Amino acid sequence: MSFNPSPGEQIIFQGHPSWRALLAFYLKGLLVGVIVGLIAYLFVDSWFRTFLIILIVLGLTIVVGFVKRMATTYTITNRRLNIKRGIFARDIQETRLERVQNVNFSQTVFQRALQVGDVDFDTASSDSENQFVFNGVADPQGVVTKVDQATQEGSAGSHGLGEPSGNS
Repeated sequence: MSFNPSPGEQIIFQGHPSWRALLAFYLKGLLVGVIVGLIAYLFVDSWFRTFLIILIVLGLTIVVGFVKRMATTYTITNRRLNIKRGIFARDIQETRLERVQNVNFSQTVFQRALQVGDVDFDTASSDSENQFVFNGVADPQGVVTKVDQATQEGSAGSHGLGEPSGNS
């Protein structure tokens, strides 16, 4: 997962979006495969080739979904929150715990049935363009609890959340 904590920093939670969060993506891939397969059947008039096309599209969908899932890592430490996306190119989003003002989670009916959800962090600098969200995590309530735990650990013996007191 290659997250390098600073000295004294402890990882409290690290994970990826749940595979269940990608089921809708997989179902769309299956639907596209069926549609492309049926269109191909009109031209090639072979059920075997049609079935093969559907399998290829479904296989590509599964591989793309797996790579997309594994290329996203969520990390909570006793000092900060981190979202890392990408394999070749990197997009890293990070905020310090003391900047987190509210932590909320939401679940659509579909997400609730799959036991996944989105955890939204309101930070001191949040704007509509730069949202800090752990999308599609299993047990979103548990992730909220881990953030509470990190906040409590980070504030113990310090003058601010996650900020060790200096020698003044």
